[in-house]
Amino acid sequence: MVYDIVSKRTKGILLLILSAFFFACMNMFVKLSGEELPVFQKVFFRNAMAAVIAFIVLLKNKAPLRPSVKGSLPFLIMRTLFGLAGVVCNYYALETLVLSDASILNKMSPFFAVLFSFVFIRERPRLYQWLILNGALAGAVFVIKPGFANAAFFPAVVGFMGGVMAGAAYGCVRKLGLMGENNPFIVFFFSTASTLIVTPIMIIGYVPMTALQWIYLLSAGIAAALAQFSITAAYTCAPAKEISVYDFSQIIFASLMSLIVFQQAPDIYSIIGYIIIVSMAVLNYFLSKEKVNKISKR
Repeated sequence: MVYDIVSKRTKGILLLILSAFFFACMNMFVKLSGEELPVFQKVFFRNAMAAVIAFIVLLKNKAPLRPSVKGSLPFLIMRTLFGLAGVVCNYYALETLVLSDASILNKMSPFFAVLFSFVFIRERPRLYQWLILNGALAGAVFVIKPGFANAAFFPAVVGFMGGVMAGAAYGCVRKLGLMGENNPFIVFFFSTASTLIVTPIMIIGYVPMTALQWIYLLSAGIAAALAQFSITAAYTCAPAKEISVYDFSQIIFASLMSLIVFQQAPDIYSIIGYIIIVSMAVLNYFLSKEKVNKISKR
């Protein structure tokens, strides 16, 4: 039993780090596509590609295209609404705010994932987990060095709400996982429903794209699909309060991509941030492991 618990936690951590990498790839491709493209056009491609990939996975697994657990539909709908709102807010903030401001606001999502996991399924976080999450946030501040004094008020509020909505969506994912809902169907439902919602808005404001922009947005959609599969599986493997801190690894991946793709080298503050974030992640893992071992010996 102890082995199974530890294995699920480790799997959840690895899957969350993998999702962070794919989300960083998604943001990189979205940034490369250019600011002249409307937000809803970018959101459409992100979710449409994920819907297609999830549909193929469901067909391959011969899984039904409907909820497999009684009572899961309300949480599927909430996951869709929260998730779509989070994506739109995040993309708006990325276009409007300084990148560092938008990034720190979006990284509020792990904190709210813990909060909404408590609301939905009563997973009460321990004190050390709150302290570690705050330590990781401090590391994130070192990395992205937000200049809130220069941020416009309304875009900053929108970016903050994007983090709140994403955290609520991940809380719903955790609830759905515990209920036994099929992971690919969770991704399929969210991606398909959100695509249908944004399609009319995308058509009205559509801007013609170059071949390169098509490639960037299709790549962003594929990366988003892989990230969604990974993060959905992660939160069904382990509680948000135990693994959500590892979502901060996206900052490290994004910084590396900035160095390689945009030739932006990290400064000393960023390096300090990397050390803090990795240290918090390692500390969280071993403290959680120690708690599991103590419980098993009782």
